[in-house]
Amino acid sequence: MLRQILSEMYIDPDLLAELSEEQKQILFFKMREEQIRRWKEREAAMERKESLPVKSRPKKENGKSVHWKLGADKEVWVWVMGEHHLDKPYDVLCSEITAERERLRTEQEAEELRKTQSEEFTNNLKTKSQCSDPQTPNNWKTQSACKKVAEEEEVRQESRSACILEEKKTQKKELVKEKQDEEIKQVEEDKTKQIYKNWKEDSEWQASLRKSKAADEKRRSLAKQAREDYKRLSLAAQRGRSGEGLSVPQKPRRPPLPPKPQFLPPAGHPPKPLGNQGVTRTASSSAQEDIIRWFKEEQLPCRAGYQKTSDTIAPWFHGILTLKKANELLSTGLPGTFLIRVSEKMKGYALSYLSEEGCKHFLIDASADSYSFLGVDQLQHATLADLVEYHKEEPITSLGKELLLYPCGQQEQPPDYLELFE
Repeated sequence: MLRQILSEMYIDPDLLAELSEEQKQILFFKMREEQIRRWKEREAAMERKESLPVKSRPKKENGKSVHWKLGADKEVWVWVMGEHHLDKPYDVLCSEITAERERLRTEQEAEELRKTQSEEFTNNLKTKSQCSDPQTPNNWKTQSACKKVAEEEEVRQESRSACILEEKKTQKKELVKEKQDEEIKQVEEDKTKQIYKNWKEDSEWQASLRKSKAADEKRRSLAKQAREDYKRLSLAAQRGRSGEGLSVPQKPRRPPLPPKPQFLPPAGHPPKPLGNQGVTRTASSSAQEDIIRWFKEEQLPCRAGYQKTSDTIAPWFHGILTLKKANELLSTGLPGTFLIRVSEKMKGYALSYLSEEGCKHFLIDASADSYSFLGVDQLQHATLADLVEYHKEEPITSLGKELLLYPCGQQEQPPDYLELFE
């Protein structure tokens, strides 16, 4: 799954929402590494391509060529609109271009009107000169006709001027109306975007809330199952002691917290004495028989303890071991040595790991037909062998860097898991 995500550089949002913050950080780190690797490969390919000799083409006679303008740094001069502090915004440039076009059109119309008026004025002068000529026959009739023509021309000129002024006012009103419509449209688009954004954020938040509630419910059910298993084991142990004549009334207790990791003392320093070392606690025989029965009935059909590709017992698998015995087996190994043992207190497993600081112990949940660490991550594995194979490359926790490198095998004969397979 991780390799597929890195190859496509995409992860489904539903799958991403189910990951914890720690797993999201790990996934982001892996994807970033893949991006850097691809970038380095592309850069190397480009360098190799640039290092190849370029065949120069023969120049044609009288051929045209393009020469790029160079800047002060002898590089190709590039201007990106909007980066300089004196550059105007795009909308301002558009408005200026529109205003300039309108000015030029108005000037052209005024020039045409001036030419028309000058031509009419010239014609009027010619007509008046003819009317004022005394030698012209029918002088009085001609004068009255000239006056009538002049009056009609003045009326036409006034009506033309009024039409031009009215047209300019109409154009100005249309420009103002278009600008107002654009502003209203922009405001409506902004409102629509804001409403959609709020709805999307609310729906994503509701989906995230539902998923977090489902995850909390699952964790509560797992914790409830663990408490019931512990209570059942405690009752079985109490019945065993009462059958032996050692009945001791006990008050119901809360399930204990997971054991803290115990660290080995550094070399050359003797271990510190612990209080009440004379008292040793051992699991009762009835509880141990219950765990053995659980392993044979539920875990053997799932090939628990076997290698992934063969029918042999895995070298890292051990039987019912105490925490002290597991620490003793790991004490002679290198950092990265590990083993998986059957828990002596509950139906499950424990992974004991030797780090540079000391021994660490992680509980493995096997109650849901799969195997996963309690309190570390939510990755489910079909078999114990799959869990081990996965954490050979991926650490158990993001801070501890626990990679399963060296399996801790059996150091005594017969092997400690013999009673589980009889």
